[in-house]
Amino acid sequence: MDAISVIRTKRDRGELSPEQIDWVIDAYTRGEVADYQMAALNMAILLNGMNRTEIARWTAAMIASGERMNFDSLSRPTSDKHSTGGVGDKITLPLAPLVAACGAAVPQLSGRGLGHTGGTLDKLESIPGWRALLSNEEMLHVLDTTGAVICAAGDGLAPADKKLYALRDVTGTVEAIPLIASSIMSKKIAEGTGSLVLDVKVGTGAFMKTIEDARELASTMVALGTDSGVKTVALLTDMSTPLGLTAGNALEVRESVEVLAGGGPADVVELTVALAREMLEAAGIKDADPAKALADGSAMDVWRRMIAAQGGDPDAALPVAREQHVVTAPASGVLTRLDAYDVGIAAWRLGAGRARKEDPVQAGAGVELHAKPGDTVTTGQPLLTLHTDTPEKFDYALKSLEGAFDVAPAGTAFTPNPIVLDRIA
Repeated sequence: MDAISVIRTKRDRGELSPEQIDWVIDAYTRGEVADYQMAALNMAILLNGMNRTEIARWTAAMIASGERMNFDSLSRPTSDKHSTGGVGDKITLPLAPLVAACGAAVPQLSGRGLGHTGGTLDKLESIPGWRALLSNEEMLHVLDTTGAVICAAGDGLAPADKKLYALRDVTGTVEAIPLIASSIMSKKIAEGTGSLVLDVKVGTGAFMKTIEDARELASTMVALGTDSGVKTVALLTDMSTPLGLTAGNALEVRESVEVLAGGGPADVVELTVALAREMLEAAGIKDADPAKALADGSAMDVWRRMIAAQGGDPDAALPVAREQHVVTAPASGVLTRLDAYDVGIAAWRLGAGRARKEDPVQAGAGVELHAKPGDTVTTGQPLLTLHTDTPEKFDYALKSLEGAFDVAPAGTAFTPNPIVLDRIA
């Protein structure tokens, strides 16, 4: 078998055979298939799709490329969450310790930023000393002693996905539903969690722009999880406006700590609690109240232990960008739109994301929001503050914000989208 024949099959809208899928995933993992060849196949999949049989086999092949973990030794039921990626989506940071404070164990394997969306590991690495890379033994120890762990997937866990994940980010193939579904579910099934809640984003700042595409992705992943014995449910959530008031790395960590302290933006708190309830129900924990665990400080206690257990200092000052630029309201009235995608691109261009898979990210870079849709603003009032260590990036970031927001006359009625749009189980 050879890479060219596999590429041609999908290029010509054919169905990949189980043998072709098994071979190409194994050969790419071993380095026999080159990055440029897999990039061509990924693009063919993006353009021509895969059927359910192909997606299931692709996912199984990625799982088979490495090891599978087991948490049977834990005294708690396990529950995990995965987001398909958004702008300002820092939910994992307060969510994992919150669910742990309510009695479940949360083995949260997270990733780096993809395109305009932020990565949980990039955010947490802005905390001095914090380590994303843990051995399986270290991961199990942190999980057993604190109730939650957020870390990178080890080299032995779905290594095919690790290579594909980075390649998709820099070849314009992030949005392919089969590749998103298999990437997420191969890691989650191999991880060994007992239950899984998926946060599938919908809107301009998400990879799924329409509710129909989001339902297709969610249904695909729920089926993959269920067929593998993992209790899986998905929430479709709005990503037309950034979540919270920050998009970046250290900026989002700061906001997450505010949520754990009982404050923070209302939309972040609402979604965190909604996902916590789903995770606890999936884990079979019926009597815990996540809202109470946020209010009484128990979730914050788990956060501090979790960060410290991974080498981080929960009391350390977070990095701050050296330069700021303020974007002001062009008129007085009601802010009726603040486009999540445009804000995400601005944060990426400021240094919060990467253009190549080997690029570093700036811990302090990003965008701070001073108003959200529905708020009344006045001419000259700060709307956004841009943060970066490299001020020459401001002009490039500002171009992405041209047309990113609308201000309507005072008194204009505004109805926000609900945070949770649908539930698929």
